[in-house]
Amino acid sequence: MLDHRHVLDLSCGLLERRTRFGLGAGRVLTVRQQRLVHMADPHLAALRTEFTPDGFAGELEVEAALDGSVTNAGVTRYRDLDGRHLTHVHTGTVAPDTVWLRCRTRTSDIRIALAARLTADEPVSDGHEPSRAVQRTRLQLTPGRTATVDKTVAVHTSHDPAISDPLRAAIDRVVAAPGFDDLLETHLTAWDQLWRRADLEVPGEAGRILRLHLFHVLQTLSPHTADLDVGVPARGLHGEAYRGHVFWDELFVLPYLNLHFPEVSRALLRYRHRRLDQARAIGRRGALYPWQSGSDGREETQELHLNPRSGRWLPDHSRLQHHVGSAIAYNVWRYCEASGDTEFLHTKGAEMLLQIARFWADSATWDDQLERHRIKGVVGPDEYHEAYPDAPEPGLDDNAYTNVTAAWVLTRTLELLRTLPEPRRRELAERTGLDDGELEQWEDVSRTLHVPFHEGVISQFEGYGDLAELDWDGYRKRYDDIRRLDRILEAEGDMVNRYQASKQADVLMLGYLLSPAELRSLFGRLGLRLDEETWHRTVDYYLRRTSHGSTLSGLVHGWVLARARRAESWTYCQEALRGDIADLQGGTTGEGIHLGAMAGTLDLVQRGLTGLETRSGALWLDPVPLPELSSYGFCLRYQGHWGVRLRLEHSCLKIEVPSSDRSPIDIRLPDRAVSVEPGETCRLVLPD
Repeated sequence: MLDHRHVLDLSCGLLERRTRFGLGAGRVLTVRQQRLVHMADPHLAALRTEFTPDGFAGELEVEAALDGSVTNAGVTRYRDLDGRHLTHVHTGTVAPDTVWLRCRTRTSDIRIALAARLTADEPVSDGHEPSRAVQRTRLQLTPGRTATVDKTVAVHTSHDPAISDPLRAAIDRVVAAPGFDDLLETHLTAWDQLWRRADLEVPGEAGRILRLHLFHVLQTLSPHTADLDVGVPARGLHGEAYRGHVFWDELFVLPYLNLHFPEVSRALLRYRHRRLDQARAIGRRGALYPWQSGSDGREETQELHLNPRSGRWLPDHSRLQHHVGSAIAYNVWRYCEASGDTEFLHTKGAEMLLQIARFWADSATWDDQLERHRIKGVVGPDEYHEAYPDAPEPGLDDNAYTNVTAAWVLTRTLELLRTLPEPRRRELAERTGLDDGELEQWEDVSRTLHVPFHEGVISQFEGYGDLAELDWDGYRKRYDDIRRLDRILEAEGDMVNRYQASKQADVLMLGYLLSPAELRSLFGRLGLRLDEETWHRTVDYYLRRTSHGSTLSGLVHGWVLARARRAESWTYCQEALRGDIADLQGGTTGEGIHLGAMAGTLDLVQRGLTGLETRSGALWLDPVPLPELSSYGFCLRYQGHWGVRLRLEHSCLKIEVPSSDRSPIDIRLPDRAVSVEPGETCRLVLPD
């Protein structure tokens, strides 16, 4: 190999590889490949390969295949597990230039069919092998002339709508597919439309990274997703880590999508609604959505995990992260505020909120001594702490994030039920057995959930302040990178449960999800005072005790610090931006990109730095310009307005509303309110 170049063009989703091979005696073969997964027709993919000889002539045999023997082997620690997921593999030929392969997935029994068409200047022959549909052609190479081979592939599954047989559908589609040049043209047009809808202007290196993040979000969750029954895979569509399971990552993804592709957000929420019955099938009142789930929504969290430092398999209690239900409720509420989709809020959204609220009310127990309700035996977002030191059972009491978000869910659900049209409220009550007595209980619990404090700060959970302090400087000196502090301590025969040390934001997640005003109001409803000084003290406290063992940690801290301690915010924003670019988690990016963190960085610009909220029928803005990012712009879609453009240029905020027949947009800032008509541009000078 003389040289190799590998380029991904983000603007159009085109991957190019160019390689020069030295064949001896001055002979050189240049191979250029262009590949695409078609964004206009998601069933099609295409690969163009060009061969250019220099200094020689001769015959070159080219082989192309559909390979049914592929395995999942991209994650080192999974390689002792069975990575074969395809069975009943069959191959066949349609025409001299077209072959097919069909198979089934081993566990879920989904039928998959692929058909491939090979186009070359020379005749194409087939030669099937076990589990592989193979095509070959022999090219006659001439010095200085390029020979081209195009491969077009169609894929269908038994989950696709409007088909009968996946194999017949795949064959018909590939036969009808145009050539590579025409496919490329329509592919480029589709990507151009996506970029216009999600337009983002951020200067410098940060802007380049954000566009990479946006590319990954768009290729995983494009408008095509709106027709599919799919959730948000934590590692995108490529990553094998977590085995494709769905966690809570949509909490960081949907707020961005809501203001660009609300139809995608709605589809992702419908995915959760379809699994509402499974979430209720646990012998408890209400719905407990699992921490990890797959196709049918049942709990699939592992019960053991491997510490690669010690080589030991350890109990895994992360299924006690019951807060995933609050994340789903939060996404329902925020989606409906941004889109104005009252139909969804009054039907499927109301059903999910009701059952999640019912679960939290059922989980709360009254403590006579505290005269408060408590939620016991859970695990918070931190994930390091799963039990009290030396406790015989896992679980922690009164995780602040869990209790406060439970109070938020109960409050919002009560608010929704009060505003539902009476006929719909009656239907919902009849279907769910909801009565006034239960609503009174929810009201009581929403005002009396216990939130522990110590040393003038919010406690991550009851007893957190009693844990030992860690020698942070000593561990950093010994290990340099201590992001995965839990693994380090376990390998030493110790455990992180003994220390005031967190993997990622836990209490501070409250400042990520809720604006300062909303957070103060919620604490006030709980009979607690959360002033600015207490919150800033809490931020400082946990900042000193967090190892940032998750790509989400830098994102949340950057967001919170933008309002609490602006001078340090950019350091954490950069950590979030570089998470996958620099593989800061030590090898995990090779197992799949971190989709939640990527989408979260986009939302950091969209909502975090602008203070953008969608509530009470208005766009609320409270910008906090960072010196390192004082100029940026983006488009959004808001309640039927397409292409609303916001641009912050130092101390000036420019808002453009495209022409349409929609009503004006109400803009609210801390010191004023304005109304912007369609077709108008508004310029607002911000106070220093």
